[in-house]
Amino acid sequence: MQGIRLGVVGCGAVGATFAYTALIRGLAGELVLIDANRNKALGDALDMSHGAPFVPPCRVVAGDYPDLAGCQVVVIAAGVNQQPGETRLDLVRRNAQVIGEVVPSILRHAPDTILLMATNPVDILAYQAYRISGLPVERVVGSGTLLDSARFRYLIGQELNIHPRSIHAYIVGEHGDSEVPIWSGTTVAGTPLGDAPPLGLPRERRAAIFAETRDAAYRIIAAKGATYYAIALALARICEAILNDENTVLTVSTLVPRYGVYMGVPCVVGRHGARGPLPLALTEDEIQALDRSAAVLQQTLAELGL
Repeated sequence: MQGIRLGVVGCGAVGATFAYTALIRGLAGELVLIDANRNKALGDALDMSHGAPFVPPCRVVAGDYPDLAGCQVVVIAAGVNQQPGETRLDLVRRNAQVIGEVVPSILRHAPDTILLMATNPVDILAYQAYRISGLPVERVVGSGTLLDSARFRYLIGQELNIHPRSIHAYIVGEHGDSEVPIWSGTTVAGTPLGDAPPLGLPRERRAAIFAETRDAAYRIIAAKGATYYAIALALARICEAILNDENTVLTVSTLVPRYGVYMGVPCVVGRHGARGPLPLALTEDEIQALDRSAAVLQQTLAELGL
C-alpha cells in the first residue's frame, strides 16, 4: 500500500520472515529494516529488493531508528537466544534489557506509531513496552495467542476435514504452557462444536488436539531450530487489520484489567491498535484455567520487578 511505512526492529528469523511476508502481501509502500547487525539488515533489504518485479511496489531499506519516522506500525522482533544452561527467567531478563533499549529508541523518532511486539515471552515484553512507552494501551499490542488460535483451528479442521477458516475457536491467556482453550465457544460454521462426529469431538480427541496446539512450538523447534513462518503470517494479519482499519476481532495480547497483565484475548483491531478485551462467556473450568494462566504471568512480572 503506497504511503504506508512499516518498521521492523530485529532481522532474525521472525523479523526477516515477517518483512518478506509483508512485502509479498503488499502491506506497505516502504519497509524499514533495523538490526544490531547492520550487515544482516542490509543483506535482507537487498535480497528482498531484488524481487521487486514480482511483488507490489515497495521500497525495502536497511536503516536506523531515525528512519522509522512516519511508520504507522513498528514490529519488534529483537531479542537474544537462550544459552545452554540458562534459565527461562535469565532469558526473560536479557530480553527485557533489549526491549528497554529498543522501545525508547523507536518512540524518539516515531512517537505516533503502533508497537507490535513479537519477541518472546511476548506477554511479558508487551507489558514492559506499555509501561516504559507511556503510550495508550491500545497502541502497544502483542502477537498474543493469535498463532496458538490458528494452530487450534487448523488441528480441529484436520480432525473434522473442514477448512480452518470455517472453524471459530480461541486460545486465550499466556502465549505459552499455561494457555487456555475455549472449547465452550468453539463453533463450526456457526454451529457449536458437539461431542461426536460429524461436527463434534469426544473428550479424548479434544485433549489431544489441545496438547498438540500447546506443544507445537517445541515440536517445530526440535525439528528445525525455530518457528517463524506461521508467526510471520500472524504478524502480517495484525498489521493488515491495523492498516486497513478493519475492526476485526483477533486474539492479540493487551492489558487485561482484571489481572493487571498483558495476555492473549479477543480484541477489536483497527487503525487505533487493539481495543479490548472483549467479554467471553466462559465455563467455570475455563475461568479457573485463565486465572492460573494470569498467575503465571503475574509471577514472572513480579520476579522482573515490573
